Amino acid sequence: MPEQHRIVILGGGFAGLYAALELEQNFAGKPNVQITLVNRENFFLFTPMLHEVAAGDLDLTNIVNPIRKLLRHVAFFEGQVQEIDLETRRVLVSHGFDGHAHEIVFDQIVLALGSTTQFFGLPGVEENALTMKSLSDAVRLRNRLIAILEAADTECSLSERQALLSVAVAGAGFAGVETLASINDFLRNSLRYYPNLSLQDLKLTLIHPGDVILPELSPKLGNYAQQKLEKRGIEVLSHSRVSSYDGAIINLADGTKLAAETLIWTAGTMPNPLIANLPCPIERGRVKVTAELAVPDWPGVWALGDCAVVPDLSTGKFCPPTAQHALRQGKVVAQNIIAHAEGGSFRKFDFKTIGQLATIGHRAGVASVFGVNISGFLAWWMWRTIYLSKLPRLEKKIRVALDLTLDLLFSKDLCQFIDVRQEHKMSNNNLGHLQEEAHPQAQLKEPALETSAIA
Repeated sequence: MPEQHRIVILGGGFAGLYAALELEQNFAGKPNVQITLVNRENFFLFTPMLHEVAAGDLDLTNIVNPIRKLLRHVAFFEGQVQEIDLETRRVLVSHGFDGHAHEIVFDQIVLALGSTTQFFGLPGVEENALTMKSLSDAVRLRNRLIAILEAADTECSLSERQALLSVAVAGAGFAGVETLASINDFLRNSLRYYPNLSLQDLKLTLIHPGDVILPELSPKLGNYAQQKLEKRGIEVLSHSRVSSYDGAIINLADGTKLAAETLIWTAGTMPNPLIANLPCPIERGRVKVTAELAVPDWPGVWALGDCAVVPDLSTGKFCPPTAQHALRQGKVVAQNIIAHAEGGSFRKFDFKTIGQLATIGHRAGVASVFGVNISGFLAWWMWRTIYLSKLPRLEKKIRVALDLTLDLLFSKDLCQFIDVRQEHKMSNNNLGHLQEEAHPQAQLKEPALETSAIA
């Protein structure tokens, strides 16, 4: 190993974080090894529980872990990756309030940048639909649900109440089904506090192009989940695709129009756009790697998680982009990084899916564990137990366990998380527009008033 060996990990999701944790255990205390994790947020988000934040089951801070608390001997850099130069072994990262650039040099690099939402260029979808990929997405959705309840409960909204309380989800994978099932419970349980609203006013729709929902599971479990959702008042539109959305009307490919003030888009993902610009083998927008997670012809360059096409040695196909695969890939790639630095032998990634679980609301779930299909309350209990055990740090486990226990005893909180200063700014802007329309000449003569810092 040279006098100074620099390892850079891009991305702080399951793949990147667990690679850093494994490297920290093996390289801790070695002064000639410098490990840096780069991520745009300073926390690790436990995405399987994201929909429970949107539905008010969990506090938003309890499913995130500060990276600096998880990693004691790995340097952390908060910034947005702008450019990756494999030839000169440099990464350009924007950082700070002004977005100034930093250049990070590496000897070995781990590409674990994950994926982003794919809108397929559909008119109006990206501009008007909500997504469920980040913590801010979950908070935004929660605020949106409470806002439509508050707006629909007033007499002035009587004519548009049906549209306000119409919520649609596009995409029937795990994210779409779990999100819709959770918010269905949230809305129905919250109606008791809105005297002018009833269950008949709610309309929740699941739009998907397949035969049954949850195609990752068996058709039997998919049919069971679909029947449960329909029994709880959710309309499931099979063989349907969204063609456009203007914020009020969802146009489907078959010409059907749905009035809905809220569309949640979970129908597609794509790798980080930076991956497509790399001078290495790319397949389906992802980096093509060997079974050792190495990028061919680029020694010391590794890729894993959602932004890599990883061969599945057990099936002969490719590994699915799931958390259970990503975290194990992180551990394997860390061991191969050590072998590359110290001259050892590489290890192949060989892992079979243990199982897949999904919640479908009302304390019910579906699961396939070691080939055994499970549904109902037992599957829901397994979902919560297994994911609780996978949550990093004892502190967060205890906090989530308390949240889940309190959720069984008390009703959901209906407080919105609003940036008061931003709302005040928007109100002032709206007021300015109204004054300009009413008194256009006065706006030309009088200077603008400054807002009080105390206000």
